[in-house]
Parts: sequence; C-alpha cells; structure tokens
Amino acid sequence: MSSFDWPHRPVITGLGFISSIGNDASAVLEALRTQQSGIAPHTFMPDGQSQIKVAGMVKEFDLSSDTWTLWQIPERFKVRREFLRSLPPHGIYAVCAADQAIADAGLDPADLANDETALFAASAGSPFMMGQHVRLLYETRGRRGNPMGVVNSISGTLNFNLGAYYHIRGANLGFVSACTSSSHAVGHAIDAIRLGRARRVMVVGAEDCNAESVLPFAAMRALSQGGDATASRPWDKRRDGFVATGGAAVLIIESAEAAAERGATPYAELLGWGQSADGYSIAAPEPEGQYLCRAMERAVEDAQIAREDISWLHAHATSTPTGDLAEAKAIRKFFGDTPCPPVVSTKGQSDHGLSMAGAFEVGLCALSMRHGFRPGNANLQEPDPEVESLHLPTAPTATKSRYILKNNCGFGGSNVSLLLGTPVL
Repeated sequence: MSSFDWPHRPVITGLGFISSIGNDASAVLEALRTQQSGIAPHTFMPDGQSQIKVAGMVKEFDLSSDTWTLWQIPERFKVRREFLRSLPPHGIYAVCAADQAIADAGLDPADLANDETALFAASAGSPFMMGQHVRLLYETRGRRGNPMGVVNSISGTLNFNLGAYYHIRGANLGFVSACTSSSHAVGHAIDAIRLGRARRVMVVGAEDCNAESVLPFAAMRALSQGGDATASRPWDKRRDGFVATGGAAVLIIESAEAAAERGATPYAELLGWGQSADGYSIAAPEPEGQYLCRAMERAVEDAQIAREDISWLHAHATSTPTGDLAEAKAIRKFFGDTPCPPVVSTKGQSDHGLSMAGAFEVGLCALSMRHGFRPGNANLQEPDPEVESLHLPTAPTATKSRYILKNNCGFGGSNVSLLLGTPVL
C-alpha cells in the first residue's frame, strides 16, 4: 500500500522551536541558511571546574534557579502561571514551542480540545527537578516533599502537563527510547493519522539544558571536550564526541483533508517510516550498520518510493567516533549500487538534542523543503577516510527537494527512519 492508498495522508502544518539556534521558525531558518552555531560556553559549573566546556545553550531563558518564581521567560512567550509550578525547564520550552506550532498551523489552542486530537510527547524527564525533590526528601527524613515533585520531574511530565494545558481529549502517549524518542512519536503519529485514529497529532520533543541533563554523558566519554563553536563536527576525522543541547520542538501533524478543509498549506507530507533494533549493545551502535540499513529499507518500502528518487538524507550523525562510522556503513549498504544522494547532519550547528532530536530535525527538513534549500555539514573540514565515499556537502545549497530521508538512532540500538515528501496540494 503506497502513501496515496491510505484512507488519510499525514502532513505537517505547524512548527515550533526553542533551540540553541533560534527560538522560532524564522530564526532557525536563518541559522540554517547562514550556518550559525548554537554552541557556546556553558554556565553549568563554576569556571574551569568541568572538563566539558561548551553546550548548545538555549538563549533568552533563565531557568537555572531552584525556585520557579525566579525563572525568567522572554516577554513574548506566555505560560499560564497556574501551570508554572508543575513544569520542569523543558516543559516551559515545550509550551513556548507548542504555542508557536499551533499558531503556525493556523489553529487556536481551543481547536486541540477535542477527541480527534492526540498528544505524542518525548523527553527523558528532568534530573534537575528530581535532584531537588530527592534532596528535600532526605533533608527532612521523608516528612516533607513538593506536591508537584512527581509531575514535574519524571519522564511523563510533558504528557501530564501539556495534556492538561491544551485539554487534549484524544490520545496522550509518551515515548522513551533515548535519541529516537520523538522520531518514534512522529512514526506513530503517521500511523494514527493514516488509520483514522486521530485527525490531528501534536508531537513534542523537549529536554532540559542544564548540568544534570548534559554533563552525565561526560562519564560515558560521549561528549566532545572541544572548547569552541567547532566542537560538534559530524563526519570529521577530528571529532571526539557530541555536544548536548536542550529546548523543544513541536510539530502539528494532521490529515491532508483536515488541512485542506482549513485552507492550511502543509510544509511536507510524511510518506512513511521504518524502525529496527540492533540487539547489540546498551549504548554502542552495531558497527556495520546493518539494522539501521533495515530501518531505511522499511521506510522506503512503507512509502513505496525508489531510493534513487531520494533528494537528500538527513543523518543522525552526532559527531561521535563510532556512531558516525556505523551510520556511514548503513547508508552505503542502503544505497548499494544506486548513487548516494547528499548526506547532511545539522548537528554541527544545532548540537544533539537527545529525545527532541527527531522532532527537531524533522522540523528542519520541513523548513528546508518549503524554502527550497538543503543545509550543509558545518565544521566538516577533513572527512574521516571511512566516510569519504558519502556525498557530504559542507555549505547550504538552494535546491528543490522531492523526498528527504531522516535517520535517528538511540541507546540500546533503537533505529528510526522517516520519509518526507513534497506535499501534494
């Protein structure tokens, strides 16, 4: 069954961003076109007391205080005060991004308050908030606790808060599969729309941007120890790890007929998706890329398109020594004798948003498709000899995109590939 044979075709009609490279779609678009970096010295620890020097810092917000009443949110964003005490930092980002996406789609928040709208959300929870609650628990020997301590810290916090905030009455699902979490959310939104189980899905990916969410990856030797804006360099011979970031990305995905009824212009159609698992390691990718290759095969099989018709591929490529090589091998396996299209990772600019990476990068692909350009591989100066067979453009290029294949990979060998196409109006 091709994408045109399903009873309902899913399209992206709204985008919202809070990110290291911009806090709305226009700022993110400009950053992609000019290769602005979101990497900056972090303020998580006193100067010189961390081996990790940079992160993808979210600008304009100050959510570092232990007391939510002291948090600072840009004036142009409005978060209802009665919800502030139950939101973690990434929940603040998510509301601000969701309001953008809803408006961008031409909707009102009241349009989500029905049993045809679903919420699919992804985050790792908030270690920052959890740390506060656990400290209070021990300091008072269990006699005191924050009544919001569960709902503003555990991994379901986005579902709890956003479901109530937007009065979601269809489905409310959470996805926790590491760096494929929000990609899984997009994939399951495709299925929900196709099968008529939802008319509209709001997909949310969000993460804190603080010491508790970023620095634990240093103990795994997964983070770059670079000290400037070139620290994230996917595919480059000198790469030494990823640069972590936080923020939020929100997609409004709805059926093509629902969009047409409202006169909405889609950014892109979601034509298909595939997933697989490595079954290999807790954290390391299967080194030959054979199961990520299978996810890509399943995506094009689902969409029923030819791989030679793919305009370009947005890779997961986080700038880790092993991850980039495994993905390069998967891409070569997937295309085989077919000429490989351009392969791009935007993480040289935007860094790695963990659970939010999938939704964020699908949003970047949708922006690129609408505005007729392809991003480049920022900071790629000397390609690793193992990836030289890939077509790795370094600069943004004006081009029309018919089909874009999007990869994400996560701990435990979780792989997701998504296929975006030019919307048929």
